Amino acid sequence: MALISPTKLRYDLYSYSYHQDSKTPLVISVLASLIERTLARNARIAKNCRWPQLPSKTRVFDGSETPDMTVQSYLERIFRYTRAGPSVYVVAYVYIDRFCQLHPEFRVGPSNVHRLLITTIMLASKYVEDMNYRNSYFARVGGLTAEEMNRLEVEFLFLVKFKLHVNVSVYESYCSHLEREVSIGGGYQIERTLRCAVEIKSNQREETRYNDHRLLL
Repeated sequence: MALISPTKLRYDLYSYSYHQDSKTPLVISVLASLIERTLARNARIAKNCRWPQLPSKTRVFDGSETPDMTVQSYLERIFRYTRAGPSVYVVAYVYIDRFCQLHPEFRVGPSNVHRLLITTIMLASKYVEDMNYRNSYFARVGGLTAEEMNRLEVEFLFLVKFKLHVNVSVYESYCSHLEREVSIGGGYQIERTLRCAVEIKSNQREETRYNDHRLLL
């Protein structure tokens, strides 16, 4: 089997065009694979060892019905209707990992994975991108009501203690982890979407301060 060159891997994993016929970025498939393995591992553990049903605020992500859609299909649907950039999915992955570390009693499972994904992707989109859809639109894409989407957003923010900042070094480490899923070598350079977004927001703040200063003159 031919090895994937670092340049091509980096392009395939993080790049895509905004044309309607553009393919889904590879990062979505890699993230879906990681989550599917987590679901399978948790299912095996639950089968061999009964987890106590402890009261927890994380139960807010448990849906009354399990969506009849794979993680891969769900992520593809979100991408198709939001065109969220590849870095959004990396940041959402950071949020999920951060959430699980803060709440070790929580287990990603079929009843909560879809609601967790749409919530973290929506928040990651707000953090990374300058233009975003309303919560009500993300709710329709994710198969929720606007009220449910708003509640999940608020609950998640409190559960992670509003720690949504992802610095470049953390972002790079999660990118490297994703890259190792599709290449033995790993260690490739990340794409610059997140860095650019941070710089753009910083520039916008500087421009706002400059304009405010001019108004005072």
